[in-house]
Amino acid sequence: MRCIIAHFPFDLTKSGVQASMKGIKPEVVTGEYVIIGRRHYPVKQVGEVITRQDRRDFSAAEMTRALLSLGYTCRNIAPHVPATASSSLRTAQSLLGIPVTA
Repeated sequence: MRCIIAHFPFDLTKSGVQASMKGIKPEVVTGEYVIIGRRHYPVKQVGEVITRQDRRDFSAAEMTRALLSLGYTCRNIAPHVPATASSSLRTAQSLLGIPVTA
């Protein structure tokens, strides 16, 4: 399938992507990722390997779009938002029926 990534055309196939990623250790996933085989790869890592371009030259959205069109499953890790102590305390106070003070 012909895909445009960073303004350059690439003819990508699912088997070609799998062959390119064979033997490459997945990096730690912190955002968008693709499942290739049983491994979870960051989409930017896959893009760098299959296009031989710097990761700064293309967006994760471009790679996700290309990989989805090839039939891969792409997902995004939801950012972890830690609860603040004050909001946790207010929640506990309201559950216990203790008046909430400012």
